[in-house]
Amino acid sequence: MPDPAAKSVIGIDFGTLSGRAPVVRVEDGAELGSAVHEYEPGVMDRTLTAAPADAGIVTLPPDWALQSPGDYVAVLRKAVPAALADAGIDSADVVGVGTDFTACTMVPTLADGTPLSEVPRFADRPHAYVKLWKHHAAQPHADRINALAHERKASWIGRYGGLISSEWEFAKGLQLFEEDRELYDAMAHWVEAADWIVWQLTGRYVRNACTAGYKGILQDGEYPSADFLAALAPGFGDFAETKVAHEIGRLGDAAGGLTAQAAAWTGLPEGIPVAVGNVDAHVSAPAAQAVESGQMVAIMGTSTCHVMSHDRLVEAEGICGVVHGGIIDGLWGYEAGQSGVGDIFAWYVEHQVPGRLHAEAADRGISVHQHLTELAYAEPVGAHGLVALDWHSGNRSVLVDHELSGLVVGQTLATRPEQGYRALLEATAFGTRVIVETFVDAGIPVTEFIVAGGLLKNPQLMQTYADVLRLPVSIIASAQGPALGSAIHAAVAAGEYADVRAAAAAMGAVDRDVYTPHEPDARTYDRLYDEYTLLHDQFGRGANDVMRRLRSLRRTVLA
Repeated sequence: MPDPAAKSVIGIDFGTLSGRAPVVRVEDGAELGSAVHEYEPGVMDRTLTAAPADAGIVTLPPDWALQSPGDYVAVLRKAVPAALADAGIDSADVVGVGTDFTACTMVPTLADGTPLSEVPRFADRPHAYVKLWKHHAAQPHADRINALAHERKASWIGRYGGLISSEWEFAKGLQLFEEDRELYDAMAHWVEAADWIVWQLTGRYVRNACTAGYKGILQDGEYPSADFLAALAPGFGDFAETKVAHEIGRLGDAAGGLTAQAAAWTGLPEGIPVAVGNVDAHVSAPAAQAVESGQMVAIMGTSTCHVMSHDRLVEAEGICGVVHGGIIDGLWGYEAGQSGVGDIFAWYVEHQVPGRLHAEAADRGISVHQHLTELAYAEPVGAHGLVALDWHSGNRSVLVDHELSGLVVGQTLATRPEQGYRALLEATAFGTRVIVETFVDAGIPVTEFIVAGGLLKNPQLMQTYADVLRLPVSIIASAQGPALGSAIHAAVAAGEYADVRAAAAAMGAVDRDVYTPHEPDARTYDRLYDEYTLLHDQFGRGANDVMRRLRSLRRTVLA
């Protein structure tokens, strides 16, 4: 039994829909207790439900995704005390706190960190709220940034695979500047949520090196120049200097101590170290003991982020970024990703599955996802006659284009719902294979594939990934990879370990080669993957821009 009197840390993982806070023993990473808080109002993508009642219904345009920062503070107030109670420990035994966040998730604030959405005169203005990572309405702004970067041969664009994303700081900032100038002028800081929550805990604003590099275009100590930004829009030239630039904190360092207010919220001792913020995907790598070159970790949830460290710098097509020390100190950290994975499966279950299958699942006492999976995998690979593109939330890697959309080819009047579901599961595996092959072709070998996140609970899906990738699939041993990763960084910030590598060796855990390729199925998947790549290039590389045209038509009609 774990010793409840041992030193502990808390890792707080702020996800898309909820925040979770396990209490973790410093000695060996054992989870002593945990709690989850579901956000309310959560993701706002149709109406501004957090706006005051007297504002009426504020409708959001297509491709918006907002949140209220009050959701994040509620995690500190509710989940952390509940986790302490669940662990049954004395809070005095907690020696540090670490946090991670979805990214790029942006909070516009006043100079003291107050979110603009909490300023009464701005509370009915969409741009005053948190722009969640999956806010893709800044795609036209990202397109302009990319075009200018290539026109000017900007040195930093190659570090991002040739394209920056609409999800990132500068594209979203340019959208705010052009669409609500009053708010932009009132904003003192354009803050990553990963740093904002640490600000609330410590009273100090410190930008973490991870999001600054991957999402904030900070390379070799410099942001895009004022001249470059002014060429995007007159008056935007000082954006980096006045709204973005701030002190940078190294991963694993302490950003500060817990304030009296945050101690009252959480029930934790005042003054204990709070680690510099981090991204949910990147912080998961040490939790899976992936701290050496070539170990790729795929954090599979609503979306998937692929992270890997290497000792060499290579500029590969369509990667989300390469940052020195972005994951592990001393190595180049690489990021790629898929904008929709679990989100696609959830959409399909909610909107495309007939009521009879929901009823069957309820009668069996299982989820609709499990019921569909069992039905779908009762037949051999390729029996459904389908191939799909996993772009329902756009493409993050390697095309970096959120104007792209989903596609299923091969449907007939005999196609069953579970077959469509399986085609979507397989499509996400094909999308990951594109990413892995891109790294390999660029000279960055992937030596191990490790899965973290909620989707690892589906064994058929994991076997599909092994077969499609033709790689053994290892599984992180913790059910809460990001939170464990944050706890590891908290232990380092508290001085319990010399560095993240040492903490990962003691606190992280992974089950190696849980799934291995099944050759007959792998051969059939090779054939389906060939079809996937044909569709991928046809619709994603400009031969047929119908997806972009349809998105444009939709915006025009809705406007």
